[in-house]
Amino acid sequence: MPDPELALSLLDPSVDATELLATSSSLRDEGHGKTITYSRKVFVPVTTLCRDTCTYCTFVKPPGNGGEYLTPDDVLAIVKAGDEMHCTEALLTLGDRPEDKWPQAAAFLESQGAASTIEYVAMMSELIREETGLFPHANPGVMSRTDIERLRPTNLSMGMMLENISDRLTEPGMPHFNCPDKVPAVRVETIREAGRQRVPFTTGILVGIGETPGEIVDSLFALADLQSEHGHIQEFIIQNFRAKADTRMRFRPEPEIPYFVRVVALARWILGAETNLQVPPNLTADFSVYLEAGINDWGGVSPLTIDWVNPEAPWPQLDRLDEVTSSHGFSLRPRLPVYPEFLTDEWVDGPLLADAVHAATDDGYAAIPHKQGAR
Repeated sequence: MPDPELALSLLDPSVDATELLATSSSLRDEGHGKTITYSRKVFVPVTTLCRDTCTYCTFVKPPGNGGEYLTPDDVLAIVKAGDEMHCTEALLTLGDRPEDKWPQAAAFLESQGAASTIEYVAMMSELIREETGLFPHANPGVMSRTDIERLRPTNLSMGMMLENISDRLTEPGMPHFNCPDKVPAVRVETIREAGRQRVPFTTGILVGIGETPGEIVDSLFALADLQSEHGHIQEFIIQNFRAKADTRMRFRPEPEIPYFVRVVALARWILGAETNLQVPPNLTADFSVYLEAGINDWGGVSPLTIDWVNPEAPWPQLDRLDEVTSSHGFSLRPRLPVYPEFLTDEWVDGPLLADAVHAATDDGYAAIPHKQGAR
């Protein structure tokens, strides 16, 4: 049984990680066999405006300096191009409630007949569903009960990173200072509300932003507790911080890969065999090391759009992702934005479920070719 004190000791670089890695790999094989998944997606940056000011973020921009909304035509251009390339996921990413800070945001929303950014995301989700075969996955930050209800009919799944459970990271001088949407209790409530509404949810932690090893352990156990309440967390992301040249944290050291590998393996040990555990492959040169740490998913990988959150880190070509995965004894399979075990009427609304089942194989994966050049 995972124990917080033992878990913390396993993050000590002086402790041999061989047994931890072997245990985590064994747990992954027990829960998922030799199948590694990914979601073939397009990244749709609905707006790069936000009311928060995280010190490591390069996605968010102010008005007049890149901060704007995509118009409906912009959104359709991206998703239709993705449809042509057999993408199945439209990842809708944006800043938190920019209309509360920027008059320009409020003016744009009014011009589109939307009362809020969340409502605009819902409108774009409906447009994507009407015009393409892609399935929206909304990642809009903190959401209320009403927000989730509004998005559920068109979004196969939703997501929001916890990042870390520690309030210390919201104090002056820390990365989440003066960021109301990064208060851990607020984010926990969004994750919990998604569970109450039976929404397949993606969350996880961000490693290297100033947290201590103990705070990493606390965050992983907090996520395990949330999963035990409703069983709705379909995927846990363990993401390594990458310093951005145009941010206040540009000189902060990135987590060393051997340490980060320990964190990934620890997450598998704490969260269990059945958990879907992801590490983004574009943030590490040799991403194969995470196969040895117990992951079973590479997350969203796009053959078309950049990673707008980490624009300096290109996605691996899908052929290379397949080659690396298979060379380590695994089979790479494309999935929908919802994992096969969540593709039921308990988790997905009727019309949306029918379309998703039609787009899936008999065992619930995406019924598409996964080679980069496939048409």
